[in-house]
Amino acid sequence: MNIGFIGLGVMGRPMAEHLIAAGHSVALHRVKDASQRLVDNGGKALESAKAVAQASDIIILMLPDTPDVEAVLFGADGVAAGLSAGKLVIDMSSISPVATKDFAKRIEALGCDYLDAPVSGGEVGAKNAALTIMVGGPQAVFNKALPLFQTMGKNITLVGGNGDGQTAKVANQIIVGLNIAAVAEALLFAKRAGADPAKVREALMGGFAASRVLEVHGDRMVKRTFDPGFRIRLHRKDLSLAVDAAKALDIALPNAAATQQLMNAAIARGDGDKDHSALILTLEALAGIDR
Repeated sequence: MNIGFIGLGVMGRPMAEHLIAAGHSVALHRVKDASQRLVDNGGKALESAKAVAQASDIIILMLPDTPDVEAVLFGADGVAAGLSAGKLVIDMSSISPVATKDFAKRIEALGCDYLDAPVSGGEVGAKNAALTIMVGGPQAVFNKALPLFQTMGKNITLVGGNGDGQTAKVANQIIVGLNIAAVAEALLFAKRAGADPAKVREALMGGFAASRVLEVHGDRMVKRTFDPGFRIRLHRKDLSLAVDAAKALDIALPNAAATQQLMNAAIARGDGDKDHSALILTLEALAGIDR
């Protein structure tokens, strides 16, 4: 297929790399030094999002936030300006479900299709082509895109219509964020009580408290390895989507809101670009433990 890929960050680079390795023709925009290897391996660097859309049948976005997606889609020399009828736009970013529904209508008005397909699994999942992909859009369009999703991920689900993929991702981020906070509190408690957090984690992994977060991020907390797989500031963005949506829906998400506030504090302390497991540093600071 002729694929366009825009957004070559920590997640986007390996995702685009898998598509190139699978033999697709991949047009790229915003190629920087870190993503130059994609061009070396056969990707084609183009000067604008419009040019990528003109050269591609399917255009994939993997961008940080809602305003970034809107600018790339509808800004000057954006994707929309290069679309022609029958093309497909797939947004794999994690953004607002409400804005997603609007973006889908605007793309469909141009005679094109739209899927929202946010992912979970972090940098490790992206590198291993093992991402969980949550998709919103029509069944027939999903079927068309499925071979591409299978190149980048393993657990792929059509959740419902446009926007439902983003809703599932927000739900995912609520669960992951609260679990990270819970593991951080548990390991902080163990440390302050005089137990070895590594041994406590080992014991908990054999019981009902066992989880993927305890396994992976608990290990990061114990070993103090906070190089980003997924940055705190990006997870804070996702929890902000949850809190804003809760207000619109007139529901209470008190624990999501509390975790968002902890992430606000982490960013204020200068930890925003650390992995979200570094949330334990903020809890330690609240406990008077020097980092």
